[in-house]
Parts: sequence; structure tokens; C-alpha cells
Amino acid sequence: MQTLINDAHAIIKRTIEANMMETSIRDVLRKHKFSDEGDVYIVAIGKASWTMANAAYCSIGTHIKQGIVITKYGHSKGAIPHMKIFEAGHPIPDENSLAATQEVIDMVKALRATDEVIFLVSGGGSALFEKPLDGITLEDIISINDQLLKCGADIVEINMVRKRLSAVKAGRFAQICYPVKVFSVILSDVLGDKLDSIASGPAVPDMTISFDVMNVIKKYNISINPVIKKLISDETPKTLENVETVILGSVRSLCESAAECAEGFGYTPLILTTELRCEAREAGSFIASIARQVGKDKYSLKKPSAIIFGGETVVRVKGTGKGGRNQEIALAAAEGIDGLENIVIFSLGSDGTDGPTDAAGGIVDGSSARRLRDKKIKISAALADNDSYNALKKINALITTGPTGINLNDISVILSVRGRDEI
Repeated sequence: MQTLINDAHAIIKRTIEANMMETSIRDVLRKHKFSDEGDVYIVAIGKASWTMANAAYCSIGTHIKQGIVITKYGHSKGAIPHMKIFEAGHPIPDENSLAATQEVIDMVKALRATDEVIFLVSGGGSALFEKPLDGITLEDIISINDQLLKCGADIVEINMVRKRLSAVKAGRFAQICYPVKVFSVILSDVLGDKLDSIASGPAVPDMTISFDVMNVIKKYNISINPVIKKLISDETPKTLENVETVILGSVRSLCESAAECAEGFGYTPLILTTELRCEAREAGSFIASIARQVGKDKYSLKKPSAIIFGGETVVRVKGTGKGGRNQEIALAAAEGIDGLENIVIFSLGSDGTDGPTDAAGGIVDGSSARRLRDKKIKISAALADNDSYNALKKINALITTGPTGINLNDISVILSVRGRDEI
């Protein structure tokens, strides 16, 4: 079993390394036609923004006049020449989010029409890049964000609502920059690569209408006051004339890298889906049911195999514990593979942070449920209390990578090898 565990950690490490964006960003920017008449300014937002901004500097540093980077606390890796680096709140915006965003607005408002903004966007930008509309407070945004994150809404629904509260989301940042050209380079953390949902689309025409937004609010019984209700009814930009956009990475590229890595270790890979979207604990049970079927009969996938799932699940927070969606997947899967030999399941967030924890996810095998019982931990109770982190920590089953510099959704993998009776 230890070989499987070692393989899993090696696959995780190599998959992350294969999706680092430095080379891709350098290629894109080196091919980009810059104006000879103006200066280049960098705005980078999201959990991968430091990595993206640093790659941009390494590629076109001589072109850059000034830059601003806004990333999550703990995700900056040091100074970058010509750039101010801010750390701010995620997944809930804070005063630093507002202060850093105002610095960006002040910078772009002072630009000449011949200048250009290179806008580097990654997941997490919704919380990190924020300026409330007039009439809305930071407390309003925090309250609505908190309700959305806890009710089980998916990322598209969450961003559909919170972009309507903001002066920089839903294409409004591009309007602030106009007539300055904005060249957006985007890492997608949204299934289907919906541009107007990634970081809530600051430089993308908004494809939703106010009717859609109100339906989400009603669906999840989100509490809003009359002022906010009125502002939500105001339509967002549907066309933008000063924006060019390139997508560099997505959950599909993450899954393909994992498949290649697994194949290199001798596993037969299968990407089952890149659009896993449901409650995390349901996903864990589903993944475990597939693990139980591997090699069972002549019509099932043979061992050794690596079955790969990409996507983004949701957690309905009802308890008072600590955890994240990938940790809930792993914990629920542990129950489903209880007693099985030669099976390992891991699940992690590609950015290295899963929920409000220091873990990227969790890794379990057929002995995990027994080891939890030995610790007097009941899996169903831990899941009910949303306390997957502490349960997995008790059996040394957390995956800890630290901030990875990428943010391409989540990945879950079943690894299976031949049992002795199958050799």
C-alpha cells in the first residue's frame, strides 16, 4: 500500500509542476504586439497572481512601467521589480482587498490612451479585487459572500451575484480603463471556462441578466436589503471594445497532466470527467463506488489503473468544524472503500489551499476508516460537523503542498494495483 501512497504523492507533485504557467505566459507575451507609443502596466489578481506577474516580468520586464499584484495572504513569494504587491482576504474580501483595488483604479485612470494594461487573472480574484458600488458596504458584501459560500451555491452562481455588487466586476474594470487597451491572460478555475465567471469577469462582457441573479438569490434564500435589490436590477456591460482575452489553463489541462504522470508510473489512466459538480461528500461516495468496481469483472477497467476526476464540488456548511471540499471528498471516500486492499483515493485543490485550512486536500486507502475508528472518530459525525480536516489530520491523511502558484479547480484520483489473488 505504501507504494501506492508514494505514487500518489509523486503524481500530485509532477501534475502541479507540469501546470506552472511561467512558460505559457512568457510565450503569450512574447508573441503579443505591444504599441511603440505607450507604456505597459501590469494588473495581476488571484491566488496565482504572483506567479503570473513574475513570469510576465521575466518575459517583458523592459516593457513594464508599473504593476500591481493582489494575491491571497501567504501567496506572495517576494518583491518583483516595478510592482507593488498586496495580500488580501480570500474567500471573503477585506479592507486590504478594497485598498489594493483602489490603487489599481488610481493607476489605470491616470494612463494615456496609447498605454496598455496586461491583466493577469486567476481564481480567487473575486474576493481579492473588490470595490463596492456606491450604496453598498464591505459588510454587505461580506454578509452576502458568507451566505453564498455556506448555502451550497456553485462558483458560477456565487459570482453571478457578487459581480452585481461591485464597481470592478462584470466588465466594469474594462470600462474604467477605456480607451486604454486591456490584454487579459486568464487561468480558468471555472468549469466550462465561463469567462464572465472567472474572478467575476472584471474585463469580460457579462452574459447574465438581473433576472438570473434574482433567481439565485431566491433559490438559496439569500438575505439582501432594498438598496442592494435595486442595484442588482441595474444591467452590466454586454459589450466591451478595448479588451482582448487569452485562456492559458483549465481543469482539463490539469487532468491531462495527471493522466500523463500516472501513465509514466505504469497505470492505465482514464479521465472520467472534467466537470464533477455536486456536494463534496456525495462526490466522495460516488468515487468510492467506482473504486470498488475496478477490476471486478471483465467489463470494468483493469488494474493497475488511475481514474481521474476534475471539477469543483460544493459544501453545505451546517457544522462548526474545519475542512474543505476536497477533504470532505476524501473522508467520504474512506468510508466507501473501508477494508479494500490496493486502492488509494486522493483529492486536492490545485492552488494548494482547500477551504479555510492549510491543507490542499486528503488521501485515503482501505485502512483509513479502521484507523479513524481506532481514534474514536465516526466518519458520518465528522462529515455532519464539516470537520474533515481534524478527522484526516488524526490519521496523517492530509495533503499539504503550500501555495502552488496555479489555480485550475480540483482533481480527484483513484489509484489501484493488482492484488495478490490477481497476479
